[in-house]
Amino acid sequence: MNDDKSVKQPALKLLVFIVDWGDVEVLSSVFEQEHVRYHFIGKGWGTASSDILDVLGVGSSEKAVVFCLEQEILAPVLLKEVRKKIGRSAGAGIAFTVPLSGINNPILQVFKESILKNEKIAEMQILHEKEKEAGKMSNEIKHDLVMAIVNQGYSDELMTVAREAGASGGTIINARGIAHQGPVKFFGVSVQDEREIILMVTSREKKAAIMQAVSQNYGITTEAGGIILSVPVDMLMGLNVNIE
Repeated sequence: MNDDKSVKQPALKLLVFIVDWGDVEVLSSVFEQEHVRYHFIGKGWGTASSDILDVLGVGSSEKAVVFCLEQEILAPVLLKEVRKKIGRSAGAGIAFTVPLSGINNPILQVFKESILKNEKIAEMQILHEKEKEAGKMSNEIKHDLVMAIVNQGYSDELMTVAREAGASGGTIINARGIAHQGPVKFFGVSVQDEREIILMVTSREKKAAIMQAVSQNYGITTEAGGIILSVPVDMLMGLNVNIE
């Protein structure tokens, strides 16, 4: 039997799924089956136009952008299960994981308790830690998620510039700032309450050029009032079963 001292704090991942809106219920059923504790669903719109991107599931249609938390060792299992359930046709979508730098302790404790109650997961956790310590697991980051948060109405123009700089496509989410009354100002530039968040997964080699082009044309000192940032993506998968 495992005791609390024998189990290290579990490493968690933020998993992001971008799928057709009609697949939300299927995705939720997989989460229930795999006992995923936390997930959040938002609506977005794809911006890609090529046939290849439509096959990958990031074409121009209504999308569900789903964020969930899972243990690092179980993330590949969840990705494969989702792929089996919704990867039956073109346009299935994409999924990727983002490493977390921190999370509030009560949530972390929930995951730790689940390890204590499940011998198989505890054994996987120990093996996972040993492999990491032995340096057998590659930590090379090959992709990044570029996020652009701009005033409403600039996403289409921004994506044109991003594609010219090397981006394959993106997903747009409508958002609203709530931390202020009326337009807020950054560096003396007015920023609207209504915002658009553009998510673009790209190779690490193309990231700098995309961010530079977008920032130059739609950065914080422009009318778009854009905030441009990136985070590493350590696993990336097309959800169509016929695509690697």
